[in-house]
Amino acid sequence: MKLIDAHAHVVQCIAGTGSQGELRPCGGGKAVYATGNSFQILPPEIGEYDAAPEALLRVMDEHGVGKAVLLQGNYFGFQNLYTYEAVRTYPDRFAGAASYDPFSAQAEKIKAHLFDELGFKIVKFEVSSGSGLMANHPPVDLDGEVMHQCYRHAADRDLIFVIDIGKPRSVSWQVDALGRAIARYPEMRFVVCHLLSPQLGDGELLKRSLEKLALPNVWFDLAALCLNSKPETFPYPTARGYVRDAADIVGADRLLWGSDMPSAMTRDSYRHFIDFIAEHPALSGKDREKILHDNAEKLFFT
Repeated sequence: MKLIDAHAHVVQCIAGTGSQGELRPCGGGKAVYATGNSFQILPPEIGEYDAAPEALLRVMDEHGVGKAVLLQGNYFGFQNLYTYEAVRTYPDRFAGAASYDPFSAQAEKIKAHLFDELGFKIVKFEVSSGSGLMANHPPVDLDGEVMHQCYRHAADRDLIFVIDIGKPRSVSWQVDALGRAIARYPEMRFVVCHLLSPQLGDGELLKRSLEKLALPNVWFDLAALCLNSKPETFPYPTARGYVRDAADIVGADRLLWGSDMPSAMTRDSYRHFIDFIAEHPALSGKDREKILHDNAEKLFFT
């Protein structure tokens, strides 16, 4: 079975900024926030201080994954140039997204460099209040002018717009506002990360939310979805139920498998992330092929 990982990260250096301040490496694959909170952010098989493209490729090759989409955000710190270099070095294996802070004083110059000069075709926004835009800025209306400047810029350049709105019940989890905004750009392609990050017990909320975003120009990646249903472990029955519901509501052709490597691999194996979908008992073989490969191939690599 062919595989494309639609949500992965390369990391030149850990330089994140979140609700707990700056995030910096402290050795052994660990990182520490300004609050003093330290944790394992990189698995040993990836690296101690970074996640090089070659490290990701080793994992991918070991598991038969042909391609990956390199996303980014404030969690590791923006890695625009490193992502660009990875895609340029391995164009047959990687597609890459650029990211920027719309509140930067020279945001227009940044956008011109990333998308007009370097030629990124995907833009990624993490707006979450944990480690995204709203962790470092006041709450932003996803249907407000700040975000519409970002949407319009992407629409003008035919960029794929990838967005992570954080977890349910957080200030950034604005499903209604996002739905209204997306409806204004029917020509654009949107990807919503982590299937909206439902937690254990969020089944009905997820169904209602997916119904609001079941639009013809919206896809959903499934990266790290299973890890939100802790303390459940593989095969993650609740998260598999969420995937089944999503296939029923938005269609299997709108779902994209992703691993969220490398950080997700500190909590479970890459093999389990694959088998979470590849061995899903409620999905047909054809639907599994769509989710694991075909949808991402059409969206990101053609």
